Amino acid sequence: MGTTASSPHPLPLFQQAEDWFQRARASLLGQIPCGRGCCECCTGIFPITRLDALEIQRGLNELTSALAHPIVTRARNQITVVETAYPRLKSKPALDGWADDTIDEMVERFAHLPCPALAADGTCGIYPHRPITCRTMGIPVESDGIVHGACAVQTEVPIVRLSATLRRDADRLAEREALYLSILRRAQSSGDDEILLPYGFVPNGELTP
Repeated sequence: MGTTASSPHPLPLFQQAEDWFQRARASLLGQIPCGRGCCECCTGIFPITRLDALEIQRGLNELTSALAHPIVTRARNQITVVETAYPRLKSKPALDGWADDTIDEMVERFAHLPCPALAADGTCGIYPHRPITCRTMGIPVESDGIVHGACAVQTEVPIVRLSATLRRDADRLAEREALYLSILRRAQSSGDDEILLPYGFVPNGELTP
């Protein structure tokens, strides 16, 4: 996922997501069980944005070949499995144009696949460069006035509602992400925003039919 001279550098957005998580976690007074080696949310594929893919590639480029190669190999193997089930992805891995229920079906069907960057000890091989979803995962979410834990581990701890300020900040973060994506689309003359997680770990050229 190479950048162009006119492409936006998404690093500030990723740092903002990191900062939001830390503020939200602090506001919940130690009730979030996330920690090093806890990887409940690191299993299962999900859509990531092209911005996430750019950041993942930055992370892989900073690794030695010995560390990066196994991650990329796992991603390629997962892509083969997914494309066997959904051949249309071979010619166009972008999820734009796919029905939401079909994407949900993909995510559920391959919920057993660990993230390619997940190490045997439960740590992340590209942690400083993980997607925005990964950076904000763990904070309880609210739907129709009901607070839900972010993962199965959180069913064992009290769930507290975020403050209105932090919820507004989360909305603003999503708006900034959408803005960065719109700029990236113009820079790359592409209308594609999302791909499945494993595709973010392979070089951009492998995604071009």
